Amino acid sequence: MSTTEDFRARAHELIVDLDTATSEMMKLVSDHQLCGPEWERVTKWQHEAHEKWMAYLNERNYPG
Repeated sequence: MSTTEDFRARAHELIVDLDTATSEMMKLVSDHQLCGPEWERVTKWQHEAHEKWMAYLNERNYPG
């Protein structure tokens, strides 16, 4: 794989995880489940997925 392909593959992997976590969070919001163990699990997942995404984008070693 080229550097660009590597970047895209990893970016895709991270954004899919972030999108999935956010979707799960929104499902809980629509079900009015804003507390409890499932809420805690999903908000932690979404937060960590966002942190990983931002850290990856801020590495600045991706092809320009």
